[in-house]
Amino acid sequence: MLKTEKHDRVDSDEEGIAMKFPQLYWLVGAVLWVCTCPLLASEKPNFVLITCEDISPHLGCYGDPDAITPHLDRLASQGVRFTQAFTHAPVCAPSRSGIITGMYPTTLGTHHMRSKLVKTPPLFTDYLRKAGYQVVWPPAAGGIGKTDFNFDVPKGWVDLRVDWTAKPEVLRPPFFAIYNITVTHESQVRASRYQYVRNTARLTPQQRHDPNQVRIPPYYPDTWAVRDCMAVYHDNITAMDYIVGDILKLLDEKCLSQNTIVIFYSDHGAGLPRAKRWPYDSGLRVPLIVRWPGVIPAGSVRDDLVALLDLAPTLLALAGVDIPTHMQGRVFLGPKTQSPPEFLFAARDRMDEAYDRIRSVRDKRYRYIRNFHPDLPYMQYINYMDEMPIMRDWRRLAFEGRLNATQKLFMARTKPQEELYDISNDPYEIKNLAQSPEHQEVVRRMREALERWIRETKDLGEIPEAELIRRGIVHDVLSQEYEARRKLHPRTPPVPPED
Repeated sequence: MLKTEKHDRVDSDEEGIAMKFPQLYWLVGAVLWVCTCPLLASEKPNFVLITCEDISPHLGCYGDPDAITPHLDRLASQGVRFTQAFTHAPVCAPSRSGIITGMYPTTLGTHHMRSKLVKTPPLFTDYLRKAGYQVVWPPAAGGIGKTDFNFDVPKGWVDLRVDWTAKPEVLRPPFFAIYNITVTHESQVRASRYQYVRNTARLTPQQRHDPNQVRIPPYYPDTWAVRDCMAVYHDNITAMDYIVGDILKLLDEKCLSQNTIVIFYSDHGAGLPRAKRWPYDSGLRVPLIVRWPGVIPAGSVRDDLVALLDLAPTLLALAGVDIPTHMQGRVFLGPKTQSPPEFLFAARDRMDEAYDRIRSVRDKRYRYIRNFHPDLPYMQYINYMDEMPIMRDWRRLAFEGRLNATQKLFMARTKPQEELYDISNDPYEIKNLAQSPEHQEVVRRMREALERWIRETKDLGEIPEAELIRRGIVHDVLSQEYEARRKLHPRTPPVPPED
């Protein structure tokens, strides 16, 4: 079984050597692997998906100065790193529903957080199984095999539900296997000190982040609570990196690496305020690394636009399966690679008990956002989100009038109808250029692209959730749960009055 965040640190001497001399350590390992592992006879590649939760590309291989991620850095050095990879929804269940189906949540009806479809749509795993692949999905216990799709999966939907890292002998090529790492989830940033110690038990003192030294986004107030959360966030990423190393080592030891395509990604951006739940780069841009020995040049970097929605058609194409016409992504790897798109699209709708509708368009330089309810504040109350210490400090300082102009932007009573950001010059997306005369052609071009996408994909966000319930598309979770959550909100407004 893998050493997870819940286990005490072991093999400290070996891991210490790996951290100090990673190139030498892995070079020796590679030589030993070549000498002892025969090539597999299967013509079809195996697939191993290593997923984590709630992180942006805050990894060493992406140039983040606060990152300590030697195993993922090594993986990137052996394959390709995508610099412009994005999800289609900045929160877990809608994002995962698009990944497993290859369809936009707004087309499926899975766009609201914690809604549930009445009928299960086709899954890409269905097509892999028909093509002769063994599909292995870990059990839900511990989060390693989440099926958080905003719909139920049918009985027998995969071949095995087992922790294959504990029982690798169950893997029969060609196989598809996934493993989800939960230590980076939003909830673990604000976990108890006891849980934090368990999560990060394998970190050395040198790998722990000093809250006084970590970088914080300029839209956050600079308080101890904010800095502590950012330090824990980075510590959790390092803890996750250890688990990635365990999985990669297991594949090497079982002689599975050579014929296995390894894909690493996060379900959406950082599990922090104004990141998770928000269709900015902070909530939508994700790390994406792919290793395919003998096919993908080692250490390569691609900057074409790639969406997590593309994973389903890409996996099917690599498996030699015809791509179903209903899938809305494109193939981005292998001999059937399709041309990259000009734009990527994303959506944010109801988040737990807070209703909103926001759509987002991204090209290689700009992000355009349409707020369909500009009368609503950005920071509505969301009970779960408001457990984060960052949120508590941010709201408190807003009401005390102690925020600077940048920090006040997200505490406004209303939103602009349109937003436009030049990511190349404004990576934190602070200066809204939607009204800039010099950028009106960009606004027009991206606005038209969004309106075309809404029509062509049949965006169900235009239909009230109550009507989707009445039509039998989704179950009623509003009256059962989320109306009750609103009653728990404070009686005071979520943001202060305008100056």
